[in-house]
Amino acid sequence: MSLVSPRPPRPMPIRITPLIDVVFILLVFFMLTTRLMPTDHFELENTTASRGSSTGEARPELMLQASGALHWQGRSWATDELVATLAQGGDSDVNLVVSGDASLATFTQTLGALDQAGLDVRWQRSPPSDTGN
Repeated sequence: MSLVSPRPPRPMPIRITPLIDVVFILLVFFMLTTRLMPTDHFELENTTASRGSSTGEARPELMLQASGALHWQGRSWATDELVATLAQGGDSDVNLVVSGDASLATFTQTLGALDQAGLDVRWQRSPPSDTGN
């Protein structure tokens, strides 16, 4: 009597096509069910641990025009002069509203100057003005 050992089983190939299909369906599901909420001002730094909710005075709102001029309290300001005035008033947090016509370079330079002055800046871009009429 001859005993024949059975052939060792061949490894089954892993088919990843169903896995890819499931991942794609999950991706589509989450994309369709997620709601994106618009925000008014973006906080550029994510150090929220030291902050609490407060209902104090409103932040000064600065308007950056396309020309690079900063407007606050109905007046046009130079960046250095505005920083000094805000420091005298004890303001360290400001909202920066950027005109839709302002260039990225103007925005970056102004934001850098305000940040170097030690101000906590939240910014918002307003829609561009319609000058084609």
